Amino acid sequence: MGCGNSKPPTTATSVPHETVPNYPDLTVHNNWMQRCLTGEIYKKLKDLKTQSGYTLDGCIQTGVDNPGHPFILTVGMVAGDEESYKTFADLFDPVISGRHGGYGKDKKHKTDLNFENLRGGDNLDPNYVLSSRVRTGRSIRGLALPPWCSRAERRDVEKILKDALSTFDGEFQGKYYPLKGMTEEEQQQLIDDRFLFDKPVSPLLTCAGMARDWPDARGIWHNDDKTFLVWINEEDHSRVISMEKGGNMKRVFQRFCTGLKKVEDSIKSQGYEFMWNPHLGYVLTCPSNLGTGLRAGVHVKLPKMSVHEKFDEVLEKMSLQKRGTGGVDTAAEG
Repeated sequence: MGCGNSKPPTTATSVPHETVPNYPDLTVHNNWMQRCLTGEIYKKLKDLKTQSGYTLDGCIQTGVDNPGHPFILTVGMVAGDEESYKTFADLFDPVISGRHGGYGKDKKHKTDLNFENLRGGDNLDPNYVLSSRVRTGRSIRGLALPPWCSRAERRDVEKILKDALSTFDGEFQGKYYPLKGMTEEEQQQLIDDRFLFDKPVSPLLTCAGMARDWPDARGIWHNDDKTFLVWINEEDHSRVISMEKGGNMKRVFQRFCTGLKKVEDSIKSQGYEFMWNPHLGYVLTCPSNLGTGLRAGVHVKLPKMSVHEKFDEVLEKMSLQKRGTGGVDTAAEG
């Protein structure tokens, strides 16, 4: 789970799988979990459980089952609930620091979602920029995260978010489409719009328990203009997305900030809140997405770039990742 730069500094430690009972064999692995997990940390944490019952072995299983990735240095661990980050902090803290470039365990996270502070971004070159997108994830406090949640908790997440989104009007008025029971016409339209997410195929996700009971309690909501979307119960409780064709990132970000606040205010009116703390910021399944959890990107047209002999070299110099059309571990199309 999670992504990083392709060639970060090597800080690998010894792997005492022959001397520490139940310690995983990580001798051929290369992810942040493997780099940070020592025998002493494992012995200290292996018998601990969060209140919901999640364990250290649950956190690291995806990193154990996936030794490495051809394009990215993965995180190699996930959280099963909000408490995981505290109970297993002796491992999460160095992983987070490594993944986020030295973010220490005593640091306070700063989030700025005031769209008025964004300068520029309203006229990206239309000759290259096909579409603009901003997304984040949010988790609902008191419910386990997707790697560990029960069926009932997953359905609770769906109901809370569905009820919250049903109150929207104006620019944000829309409709919820559950993956289970969707009509063929609805499914085809969502595919055509490239909104539909399918059952995870990446072993990074499946080994973390993301695909359990698929497609129960998963779904997609979008506004009538198809510029504001919410994915429910994919990798996180929710993924909130603002997007549109063209290069007006400033307008996309403004819609994102406004819509995200509406989601938060609506779930608060039901007595719920997002997972957040001063150190980690917004809490999500993968440590790579902690903090504001925001990713902004544009879909650019660069003909034949992917087949150029220096494509990988260019990506490395720009700290970019090579992904398929549908995301990590999917094929490139077109």
